[in-house]
Amino acid sequence: MIDLEFLRHLDKLSLIINKRVTSNYVGERQSEFAGEGLLFKDHRIYAPGDDIKNIDWRVYARTDDLFVRKFEAERNLTVHVVLDMSASMDFGKPFKKSSYSGMLAMGFAYMALKNNEKFVISTFSDKLEVFKAQKGKGQLMKVFDYLNKKRPIGTSKLGVSLSKYKKFVDSKSLIVIVSDFLYDIEEIKNVLYRFKRNDVKLIQVLDKTESKLNIEGDYKLKDLETSSILRTFIGPFLRKRYFTKLEEHQHNIKEACAETGAKFYAVSTEKPIFDVFYDILR
Repeated sequence: MIDLEFLRHLDKLSLIINKRVTSNYVGERQSEFAGEGLLFKDHRIYAPGDDIKNIDWRVYARTDDLFVRKFEAERNLTVHVVLDMSASMDFGKPFKKSSYSGMLAMGFAYMALKNNEKFVISTFSDKLEVFKAQKGKGQLMKVFDYLNKKRPIGTSKLGVSLSKYKKFVDSKSLIVIVSDFLYDIEEIKNVLYRFKRNDVKLIQVLDKTESKLNIEGDYKLKDLETSSILRTFIGPFLRKRYFTKLEEHQHNIKEACAETGAKFYAVSTEKPIFDVFYDILR
């Protein structure tokens, strides 16, 4: 459960980091483009292919050179947070991965609210649940209620779900995907390339047992998505192989992110949530 006290703490956090993130995530941001715009910005020399209606004929009359007007227009950033709510996220202590991920999602939503941006939180498992991006406190409380009622269930279909989600992103946006990302690397790459024109952040949330594997002995391991059970002995050799595989997988995700301009963050649920926010948003 995410309580209202958590939102009050977010308000304090926003005051601390606002000056450091405003330049990156500002609600009424400006972006330059050639063609029609709201505010005149500058001139540049005409180049073949430029729209002739942007030629400044008064400048031409004075200089005999063709210049086109450049404009700047206000563009709002839309913040899309997409949460993995498959059964595998129903794991962990003191926080389940789903609860911790929900708090991260609310953090991004709250920052968008403070910056007067549209935002939306959607979820996926074996099906995608999508909502309309909007501004305001009403939207914040709507997603707050939704996350408190939502329970992780079903199998995870990252590639299929994010492929469907692409049609809901109709302008350059901040895309935050929160999951344990225990998927095939090719599936993750396909998702990254679909959204490479946007600012993308992948946040991998693991329980401390998954990140540290601080257990030993005979165990029956149950797959929360398929209910299959594996009996195994966890000792030094298996632990070493596990960390090698995990580090290799995280390295591959980082490389895929580097290719597409995305950012990757791996966090454990034992890390204080506000420390994670600070690390990501700074």
